[in-house]
Amino acid sequence: METRDVLALLTCVLLVVSGSTYGIKFLRRGNFLLGLEWLIVAFSGTNFLIYLLTQSQVSYGISYFCDAFSRGFGIPIVTVLGLMAVTHGFRPSVGKDALIFAITFVCTFVMIKADFMIKPLPYFYVVMWAGYTVYLAYFISRLALVGEYLHAFGVTVAAMLGLLVACIYDFYPIPGDDTKAIFMSIALASWSFMMIQLYYAYFALVRAKHQAVPAR
Repeated sequence: METRDVLALLTCVLLVVSGSTYGIKFLRRGNFLLGLEWLIVAFSGTNFLIYLLTQSQVSYGISYFCDAFSRGFGIPIVTVLGLMAVTHGFRPSVGKDALIFAITFVCTFVMIKADFMIKPLPYFYVVMWAGYTVYLAYFISRLALVGEYLHAFGVTVAAMLGLLVACIYDFYPIPGDDTKAIFMSIALASWSFMMIQLYYAYFALVRAKHQAVPAR
């Protein structure tokens, strides 16, 4: 096994650990949208890791669906709605959370199965991720406004890396990276960093909002 393959495996483990750890943390602190999306990413990473080690097509199929979900809807829609809890006070009920996931799961199934989506699908992913990045720019500005400059910088890095990965995913293969091991390492590490950074940035804004409330 080459060094690049080992690195891909290690970054996959990192994705699983970061997604599961911070997904559970979000769930415990009441944000089910972010918590479940982070766990879906971890579940996808777990199945992809199994595929890399065993070539299991079942695990690959599960990982493919979860990856498509997160790229098309989980990050651009579910994550934005989850972050809006702190930026806009958007806190849907558990039932509405379940409905959001149900609708986006159905949309994902249609997206990857419908013939009319075969050609535009790569562009769809990029457009959705670009929209997510626009929201992150607003999220970053909110962090800066409350003096959380380090977190603002961290989310900026995460946003830039995420958009870069989204753009090169289907369009710009890395020269010499025939197995996509290098790309996978970059993508998985970027997503891991994004999930960790957004967790701490989210609760930095929560703390700032609580501190801004005058004592009675």
